[in-house]
Amino acid sequence: MTGPPTPEEITDPAVLKAMTHPLRRRIMEALGREPATATKLAKELGESSGATSYHLRELAKYGFLDEAPELAHGKERWWRARSRDIRWPRHSEQSDEMRAVFDEAHRAAFTEDLEQMARFVERRGELGEWGDALVFSRGAVYVDLEELKQFWEEYLELLRRYWRPEPGPDARKVFVRWTAFPDPDGD
Repeated sequence: MTGPPTPEEITDPAVLKAMTHPLRRRIMEALGREPATATKLAKELGESSGATSYHLRELAKYGFLDEAPELAHGKERWWRARSRDIRWPRHSEQSDEMRAVFDEAHRAAFTEDLEQMARFVERRGELGEWGDALVFSRGAVYVDLEELKQFWEEYLELLRRYWRPEPGPDARKVFVRWTAFPDPDGD
């Protein structure tokens, strides 16, 4: 069994723009569930197959997707998400162009996270035992910058410990989100 992907820092604004395009984010989310063709994605996402085909090629160009030829019949092109551990440079190391892209990406990601959580809450009655699987915590701690960095590294190590290339028979994808930021109104 191979381990989790190696962390990589994305600094090229073109790559950032490729991964933060709204339709591409939806495509990557769908392919995170299962491989698909441009036609299948078009139906699922309510887009034209021409649009999904173009965006699939762009995502593949930047290394976010792989073709899945073993699933193809005839001229079909099947795609799957590539497992990557993407990191972004620290805010102080970003150019103005990068900051604009990152800020928009963060807003979009937070919005998507809230939408995913709302879908879970709406459908949890249909999920059997998994409907009880919501784990939620809010808190605050006083830490210095070095302790916050250590907290982050320990969180990442915890995720790596549970990473699997293939899910087990009883496993289900579980979204894990962790956000930490200084109190903007604090001293």
